[in-house]
Amino acid sequence: MYNILLLETVADEALDILEKAADVNILAAYEPGFDLSGISNHTVDGIITRGKGQVNQALMDACPSLQVAGRCGVGLDNLDVAYATSKGIKIVNAPGSNAQTIAEHTLSLMMMLQRNLYRSVAEVKAGNWAWRNQFEGDEIYGKTLGILGLGNIGKKVAAMGVAFGMKVIYWDQAEAPNVPYPFKSFEEVITEADVITLHVPLLPATKELINAATLSKMKKSALLINTARGPIIDQRALYEALKSGAIAGFAADVLTEEPPAKDEPLLTQPNALITAHVGSLTTRTYTKMCVDTVNNVLAIVRGQQPMEGCVFNWKELGDS
Repeated sequence: MYNILLLETVADEALDILEKAADVNILAAYEPGFDLSGISNHTVDGIITRGKGQVNQALMDACPSLQVAGRCGVGLDNLDVAYATSKGIKIVNAPGSNAQTIAEHTLSLMMMLQRNLYRSVAEVKAGNWAWRNQFEGDEIYGKTLGILGLGNIGKKVAAMGVAFGMKVIYWDQAEAPNVPYPFKSFEEVITEADVITLHVPLLPATKELINAATLSKMKKSALLINTARGPIIDQRALYEALKSGAIAGFAADVLTEEPPAKDEPLLTQPNALITAHVGSLTTRTYTKMCVDTVNNVLAIVRGQQPMEGCVFNWKELGDS
């Protein structure tokens, strides 16, 4: 019998796989009364989490039989990958699974911000049809879209931008092969783009990549979109830039602190649109991430072959 520790809930379809498996015992840490401090009393073979449950050194030390830790998602901020690797524990994620939905969310935020759609809807709901006489908005057609990070998501955003008639430029750590978009320096992108969208991972080198200095170099008409990770932006500097009019607007699905404090100043800005980290929670993507991760974790604890590319640290572990 394999003990699988669930730090958070998963999609019903994924939970159904676990519940119907004759060789699996579920340890649901999210249920009321579950004492995670006593986890060392169990032989934990696999751990499954989403974006908040922490797979840290203390938890892994308390699970000496742990073979694999899986995250139903892409980013691994809440898993100590280096420590897991040092202990021979496989780290599983769902690479590329959220590319389409995050790209769509990015374009949705871009359109809402550029066309002032949120305010337009709010005014009509408030009975103020006459607000149309003072409407201010624009199209994304003909604008320069600057993409910081041309990975799976960045490439989809670029293609969508082109479909809307935008000119795409990008910066990344290295020039991407076989793409039709101009590769520019970081400074060229932030100074030339009308809309700047972030698609880099959160690393020491990218923390507060967007700060007071970079914000000051953007066009005053520039829009900034973040569907990557909150700490990539210096949030205080962003607030000051929005308040002073140094940039025209900001839209995001992520913040440095989630949920934000009730007195978070960024929330007071009319030119800031923020969603509650829901980009990957569409039915199709959320279900697929959870089902794939559960199946891959089960394959590993059973000694079977998981999906290709799902073990993040396979090179470090020397697995074929």
